[in-house]
Amino acid sequence: MSTGSPFTRLAGRLRRPLFTDGPFRKRGLPLGRNSRLHPSAVWTEAGKTAGQAIAPAWDAVRGAWSRRVQPVLGVVSVLGWSVLGAAVLLWAAGEAYGWQEAKAAAVAALVLFLIAVGFILGRSSYGVLLDLARTRVAVGDSAVGSIAVSNTSARPLLPADLELPVGASTAVFHLPRMKPQQVHEDLFTIPTARRAVIAVGPVRSVRADPLRLLRRQVLWTKPQDLYVHPKTVALAGSAAGFIRDLEGMPTTDLSSADVSFHALRDYVPGDDRRHIHWKTTARTNKLMVRQFEETRRAHLAISLSVNTDEYASEHEFEMAISAAASIGRQAIREQRELDVLTQAGPLRCETGRTMLDGMTRIAGTPLRKTAVDLARTLADTVPNASVVFFVVGSQVTPTQLRSAGASVPPGVRSLAVRVDAGSAPARANIGDLTVLTFGELSDLPAVLRKAAA
Repeated sequence: MSTGSPFTRLAGRLRRPLFTDGPFRKRGLPLGRNSRLHPSAVWTEAGKTAGQAIAPAWDAVRGAWSRRVQPVLGVVSVLGWSVLGAAVLLWAAGEAYGWQEAKAAAVAALVLFLIAVGFILGRSSYGVLLDLARTRVAVGDSAVGSIAVSNTSARPLLPADLELPVGASTAVFHLPRMKPQQVHEDLFTIPTARRAVIAVGPVRSVRADPLRLLRRQVLWTKPQDLYVHPKTVALAGSAAGFIRDLEGMPTTDLSSADVSFHALRDYVPGDDRRHIHWKTTARTNKLMVRQFEETRRAHLAISLSVNTDEYASEHEFEMAISAAASIGRQAIREQRELDVLTQAGPLRCETGRTMLDGMTRIAGTPLRKTAVDLARTLADTVPNASVVFFVVGSQVTPTQLRSAGASVPPGVRSLAVRVDAGSAPARANIGDLTVLTFGELSDLPAVLRKAAA
């Protein structure tokens, strides 16, 4: 009689020569006269088949658990589970050793638990409206919201608590006894001391017993995101004061149609007749057309280093983000093309809101990729930029700034906006790179005006 499990016996019967030649041999597959089907392969296939067979049943059990069982078990708090466990242990000790006191304590704990059930039973019928006056504010601005709660049932509702998660904190609002159709409103203010995306909500009603053994909550609203944008300053005049010509900057490339006139040349079949210069044609007795220089529209590119090793403090890092946001915001206001790049990738700059939203999500971290590497990436990513800003911290050395400036193609104005907390505004040149240093965000417009002078 054969021994072993059915799969082992099956594997033994399947040990036979497999393909010895043919296309499998030509393809170099490891099959030959001595190839055998190993029992582990049978077990692997059996496991896969069994997993596929029980997957629907497992999904049904898991769905039933999450819909029916988990909500019930989630009502019991840590203290409640502790009381239940203590009741079981006390009863077991009383049965084992004949301790009537232990049994009495177990009964008392069970009675407390049953009394707690009475506090969470019942159904509340609320109409809850969470309203944030503004979903986007700047650092330091007030973020105000309101919660309006109405009793939508036909009977009075007992006092209850509403909880509003705000980021990592939770605000508690106490509802009084409410008559049918009565509305209760509460106002709240969210601190905006630092740049962040704060999740507000969902609003939930809470029922609990005095000992907090059981805690039942019902969600009434969906969460909302509050964007606390970096603080920005207004920049007078042009975004950087560098591009004054609204038609763009002329280049050395010639074009047959543009706005910057260059010279006259002989007419070539195919030229646009609208560009024929008739006065010269009449004087020379041959067709002459205008030749133009191609112009480059104002295109600003900002590279913002998020490598925290290049900043002396978190305050410096936040000032750098505010400086980049201020320059980018002014460029969008003047309808300039804008690209903003960090080590984490480019930011969306279709509108001022999307750009500031991206600035809000920026997180600083120590990186191996420095501001110099980011400058080289920017030169490859935005080759048509006309003005480039490198926003860096005080720990970036002049040698690194020189290397960053060398990555900019010829003909592109390059500036380094260097944040050095507490220092006086200053301007310096490192080769073709203009280095602007400021110590307070309010100094940024002044140093940009110096660069434009």
